[in-house]
Amino acid sequence: MNLYQQQSANVRRTWFLILGFLVIVTGIGYVISWYYGNPAILGIAFVFAVATNFYAYWASDKLVLSMNRARPATREEFFDLYTVTENLAITAGLPMPKLYVIDDPAPNAFATGRDEKHAVVCATTGLLALLTRPELEGVISHELSHVKNRDILVMTVAVVLTGFVAMVADIFLRMAFYGGGDRDNKGNAIVLALGIVGIILAPIAAQLLQFAISRKREYLADASGALLTRYPEGLASALQKISSSNVPMRHANHATAHLFIDEPFGKPEGKLGWIQGLFATHPPVAERIQALLGEKA
Repeated sequence: MNLYQQQSANVRRTWFLILGFLVIVTGIGYVISWYYGNPAILGIAFVFAVATNFYAYWASDKLVLSMNRARPATREEFFDLYTVTENLAITAGLPMPKLYVIDDPAPNAFATGRDEKHAVVCATTGLLALLTRPELEGVISHELSHVKNRDILVMTVAVVLTGFVAMVADIFLRMAFYGGGDRDNKGNAIVLALGIVGIILAPIAAQLLQFAISRKREYLADASGALLTRYPEGLASALQKISSSNVPMRHANHATAHLFIDEPFGKPEGKLGWIQGLFATHPPVAERIQALLGEKA
C-alpha cells in the first residue's frame, strides 16, 4: 500500500468509526427507549451521537492536549524542538505544526489534530533533555509521518469515540440495574443481561480497535520517518533510550496512550504474556528497532 492509499484508508476508517459510533449509540438508545416505553430517549441518543461525532472531528485535539496537561512551546524556550520540526516539516512538504510540551521527566511524544493544517506535535521535557539532536530528528520525523499519513485523524477521533462507547455502555447498565419501565420480568431479565454484556464487551471492543489502529501504524510511521531523515539509526537510538528509561508519565491516560511514540505507563519486567500483548498499545520496541536497522530477529 503506497502513501496515498494509506491516506485514503485512514479517511475511510475515520468515517467507519464515526458512523459505527452513530449506529451503536442509536441502537442502545432504541433498546433503552423500548425498555422504558419512551420514544424520546431514542431521539436524545441520536442527537447525542451526532454532537459527539462533531466534537470528535473538530475539537478532539484540544481535549487530548488538555488531558495530557500540555502547554505551548515557544521558539525561545525550546529552540531545538522548534528548529528540528521546522526543518523536517519543510522537507516533508508539510505546514509547520503547532508545538506543545508536557512538563514530565518521562521521555515521550505524540502528534494529534484532524489534518495537516491543524496538526500538533507534542513532546515531554524529559524527551528533550534525553535525546541528541539526531535522535530528536528521528522522533519528530516519526510524528510528522503520522501527520503526513493522516494517522492523526483516525487516532485522535478514536480517543473521543471509544471513551464515549464505554461511558454509554456504563449508563445503559446502570439503567438496567435500577429497573423501571413497563416490561414484564422476562423482558427485564433480557435487558439486564444485555446491559451486563454491553458494559463488558463494548469498552473492550473499543480499546482493541484503538490499540490495533496504533500498533499497525507505528511501524509505518517508523519507516516513513527514517525515509524523511535518511538516518534510521537516529530514530532507532531514540527508541532504545525511550524504552530503556521505562519511566511512567505522571498523568498518563489510557484514552490517549495509543497516540504516544511509546507506552506512557512504563513496561513490566520480562516478556509480555499473550493477554498483555493483546492489550498493549504499542508493538515491542525491539521489533521496531530491528525493522529500522534491517536486522533479523
